[in-house]
Amino acid sequence: MAVRNIRYQGDPLLRKKCKEVKCIDDRIRQILGDMMETLHQTGNGAALAANQVGILKRLVVIDYCGHTLKLVNPEIIGRSGVQECVEGCLSFPNRFVKTIRPEQVTIQALDENGGELILTGEGEMAKCFCHELEHLDGEIFLDKAIAEIDMSKETSDCE
Repeated sequence: MAVRNIRYQGDPLLRKKCKEVKCIDDRIRQILGDMMETLHQTGNGAALAANQVGILKRLVVIDYCGHTLKLVNPEIIGRSGVQECVEGCLSFPNRFVKTIRPEQVTIQALDENGGELILTGEGEMAKCFCHELEHLDGEIFLDKAIAEIDMSKETSDCE
């Protein structure tokens, strides 16, 4: 596994739409492993989309709220409810905003071996799913911001 360089605010790759993965092979598994290693080396990250490390493929890794996931071609297939969230992003250090997100999100994806996954996340996981899948479409959390916040006054709990 290798730690990859995270792309930061202003990098044009963060605004690019990622391409569907046609074949899950050792190369894709290596990228997913590298992404997870990169995420673990950040110290405060919950998830990472491939374009955040310069790869325009529909890949996401998550290690958050007790879930460790490697997702290929994830897409949202259901959403319900509404919640106000506090969000930050590894590609935008020290920027935090409030957003409005669904309270519950269901996604469909493939795992690193091509097995189909259908996962439902609530609360913090729903926010995480939305945030990361938007990255894959070249959207960033600042696009959804309703207010900038001072993170020293906020907390976030996994439910």
